[in-house]
Formats: sequence, structure tokens, C-alpha cells
Amino acid sequence: MSSPAERSAGTIYQQIQASPEFRAYRSRLRRYVFPMTAIFLAWYLAYVGLASYAPDFMSIRVVGTITVGLLVGLGQFVSTFLITTLYVRFAEREIDGPTAELRARVEQAEVRA
Repeated sequence: MSSPAERSAGTIYQQIQASPEFRAYRSRLRRYVFPMTAIFLAWYLAYVGLASYAPDFMSIRVVGTITVGLLVGLGQFVSTFLITTLYVRFAEREIDGPTAELRARVEQAEVRA
């Protein structure tokens, strides 16, 4: 059974969430995820907009039967893989360490309870 002081401070999850380490972790994650999401959505909407409102531009042949629209569409796949690769590198460098530390704190608190 936990002491009254521990119970008044909330569950271990609430304590972790209120900690400066968790706030720094969430801030670091948001600083990467939100801008990258905005960039990807803008790029995707530009593709949809061009396909809808500039069909003449998208049908320009670049080489043989390959058009600008096809290249931009394939660029969507390339950008998705690039964003995924960048996120994996970011997560390994900035996210995995703090996550492991926070997980260890939770597990230690659960063992003591």
C-alpha cells in the first residue's frame, strides 16, 4: 500500500506526466512531428491541387510517356520514405533514450507498489 503522500501526488503515470523530463520529451517530439506533418500535408495538397486545377501542367511530357504528374506522384512515395527515414534517425537520437529512462522509472515504481 502506498503512503498518503504518494497517493496525494497522483498515480505514477500522472507523476511522470507532470515531470520536467516528460515535458521536455513531449516538446522535443512535437518540434519534429508537427512541422514534418505540415510539410508533408502541404506537399500532398499541392499535388492534389495541381492534379485538379492544372491538368495541362501535369500532362506535360518530360521524357517519352512520363509526365510531370507521374513524376510528382512518384515524388509522393519518395517523400514518404524520406520522412520515415528521417523520423527513425530522429527517434534513435532524441526519443529512445528518454523513453527508456521514463519507462524504467514507471517500472521501478510499479515494483515498489
